[in-house]
Amino acid sequence: MSRTLITSAIPYINGIKHLGNLVGSQLPADLYARYLRARGQEVLFLCATDEHGTPAELAAAKAGKPVAEYCAEMWAVQAELAKGFRLSFDHFGRSSSPQNHKLTQHFAGRLAEAGLISEVSEKQVYSNADGRFLPDRYIEGTCPNCGYDKARGDQCENCTKQLDPTDLIEPRSAISGSTDLEVRETKHLYLRQSTMRDKLNDWIDSKTDWPILTTSIAKKWLNDGDGLQDRGITRDLDWGIPVRRGEDDWPGMEGKVFYVWFDAPIEYIACAAEAVEEGTISDWERWWRVDKGADDVRYVQFMGKDNVPFHTLSFPATILGSGEPWKLVDYIKSFNYLNYDGGQFSTSQGRGVFMDQALEILPSDYWRWWLLSHAPETSDSEFTWEAFQQDVNKDLADVLGNFVSRITKFCRSKFGEAVPEGGTYGEQETALIADLEKRLAAYQSHMDAIDIRKAAAELRAIWVAGNEYLQSAAPWTAFKEDPDRAAAITRFALNLIPFYAGLSAPFIPDAAKAMADAMGAEVAWPTNAAMTALPAGHAFTVPEVLFAKIADEQRGEWAEKFSGVRS
Repeated sequence: MSRTLITSAIPYINGIKHLGNLVGSQLPADLYARYLRARGQEVLFLCATDEHGTPAELAAAKAGKPVAEYCAEMWAVQAELAKGFRLSFDHFGRSSSPQNHKLTQHFAGRLAEAGLISEVSEKQVYSNADGRFLPDRYIEGTCPNCGYDKARGDQCENCTKQLDPTDLIEPRSAISGSTDLEVRETKHLYLRQSTMRDKLNDWIDSKTDWPILTTSIAKKWLNDGDGLQDRGITRDLDWGIPVRRGEDDWPGMEGKVFYVWFDAPIEYIACAAEAVEEGTISDWERWWRVDKGADDVRYVQFMGKDNVPFHTLSFPATILGSGEPWKLVDYIKSFNYLNYDGGQFSTSQGRGVFMDQALEILPSDYWRWWLLSHAPETSDSEFTWEAFQQDVNKDLADVLGNFVSRITKFCRSKFGEAVPEGGTYGEQETALIADLEKRLAAYQSHMDAIDIRKAAAELRAIWVAGNEYLQSAAPWTAFKEDPDRAAAITRFALNLIPFYAGLSAPFIPDAAKAMADAMGAEVAWPTNAAMTALPAGHAFTVPEVLFAKIADEQRGEWAEKFSGVRS
């Protein structure tokens, strides 16, 4: 049995994620995990919440709660929403876990021993009112480029210009609002990843099957300007993993924590260790240590394009620099952005549909199908309410749902709630089986290659083929002249339902289970298109409507509701 390790980019803890976040990592990762499990592979699918850094502290302060309490509450919220979208994580962890504390400090110690960490004195903004150094995002002011009065010290969200805190006009603390700021000297640790440029370049060059998006971003960071730069891995914050060299103190680093982008990817490994403690798996090292059995594991990561530099350069530099036999990623599936109705999704502005709101409107399968069938693989894509309505109504209601409803109701009315006997399959059935065999192979090929939109298009074509068969064979007409022929057509069409259930389960798991349950069958990946799963006499029930159509009134109401600021 093949083994595949799958990780999704871990979401920040600061609030509920929008649909653009969902389709950029977690949802396609779940699709792939479900597919591989259905094909008989052993899968470990890991994700977690990213709980350290500026966003966590600011969000907790805004909520008026201690940061540890806020993170614990938001982890529970995100875990529940993941269940709502049927994300099949084997473990959903937390980067604040004891396991990640220990492992992050271990890696820092190994890197220091290898001479890959340097201590650098630098100047940063200090707030006298707050009694602390302010990370860039803790500083607000007026953008010198566009005049936006809530620009942050790292970037203006309005015009997207990259900034330094000293660029801001009338800078102030984002914590207290105080303008009593000064520049002071502080010392931080830097990962000397520039010294590993050639090794990283060779490693990336060896990944000839990576998506162009992934490789092009990595190469840009490696080669543009002055090339790969050393990166700070510590911050002057209260909340985070304390800076230590393994189990030893780090002189001069007292009161500092590791930078979130150093410890967050390490949580992928720590997450597996958490899963052992939870009892989900018995041995995490067989997935992550090459010397402990992980040499036969294929490791696949899913992420948005903004996360690619850290996963192709900084995290691999940490792994390689440790000198230990950790498992490196084999394939990185990266995504462009999903935009929202003529603009962008925005967590800070509350623009777009967020995961909790989506589930209040419609069940998860509606969203899963649309998002995955429009996954932004080769370019940015856009969510519009018109496209969502059109595709849900056409693909899910008119094609798949209508097929299941028509044939089960017809059989009940003419033959009862059991697969009918009589008749034999003829040329139409033979031709469709041959067509479905080809389509099944193509569908599996697209899923193996993680070509999500191509896979969705092939699945849709498989649904359409059943509808076209039913319309052409017309058992309701045949029944008048040749009941045995009608029985054979009906038996064949009913057998398409468990076939569809098995193929559709990675995309729409709830509907797949409803189809299989109605037919008294298991959700299982079909080995062929023989259409013999349900023998004559096999009992079934007519399922409830699989997918309701979206009315124009609903579409208009939702478009208006989600165009403004989330309350």
